[in-house]
Amino acid sequence: MNTKKVWLVTGASKGLGLALVKKLLNENYRVAATSRSVESLVSKIGDISENFLPIELNLTDDTAVKSTIAKIISHFGQLDVVVNNAGYGQIGTLEELSDKEARTNFDINVFGTLNIIRNTMPYFREQKSGHIFNISSVGGFSASFPGWGIYCSTKFAVAGLTESLSEEAKSFGIHATVVYPGYFRTDFLSKDSAKTPEHPIAAYEEARNSEQAHLDQINGNQPNDPEKAAEVLISISKEENPPLHLLLGIDAYDILKNKTDIMLQAAEQWKNYTLSTAL
Repeated sequence: MNTKKVWLVTGASKGLGLALVKKLLNENYRVAATSRSVESLVSKIGDISENFLPIELNLTDDTAVKSTIAKIISHFGQLDVVVNNAGYGQIGTLEELSDKEARTNFDINVFGTLNIIRNTMPYFREQKSGHIFNISSVGGFSASFPGWGIYCSTKFAVAGLTESLSEEAKSFGIHATVVYPGYFRTDFLSKDSAKTPEHPIAAYEEARNSEQAHLDQINGNQPNDPEKAAEVLISISKEENPPLHLLLGIDAYDILKNKTDIMLQAAEQWKNYTLSTAL
């Protein structure tokens, strides 16, 4: 087993990304980590070394992303595993969120991920190996949370592009895995991380209740441990045939089962209409 693989983890200054980087370094992997602030990486993880490369990066800047990937290759001589973890939660109903708020969430959660993939793939294709983990969410499988439609749609997009990436990359020996975390005890739901609508509409009572439940009740009481999630990702990276879809969290499994049951029941209920369109 090669424990000297080089990993790239985005959004590494907190939450799952931080837990993963620390565990990787403890297990003697080499790690490049990105954040909007390099100081936050250095203060929480350490200075640049032969095993660690902290990088300040704006994921929406494709030129900067290309330069960052080249810098990682230059520093370590290779790149083997990418974890597209950077992103944030945007709360707000579809009506009340502005065009700017919605697009900014897509810019980070979706187009930032695409920028990393686009600039990583040439290296992976050349070496005919690599593994890309795209961190989606249970909200990327089920969007049944009022006030989370834009965020969930970004995570649905991440799931969809990962499915296509898997098909496009497999002939080069490259794996792609979309990860659906449930609620993990990180600061994802803290008021400094999750964004609320600039112009809330009071009439959306269910959305406001969901917002307050997430920020005041669920935050700090999530049922899953990010340290254990990091262990799972490392274990999956060692698999010869890793999964395309990976659920993380006891709640994620329940949400999956609930939605599939609902879809199957609906499919049977409306089956006559579904089949009525055949020639």
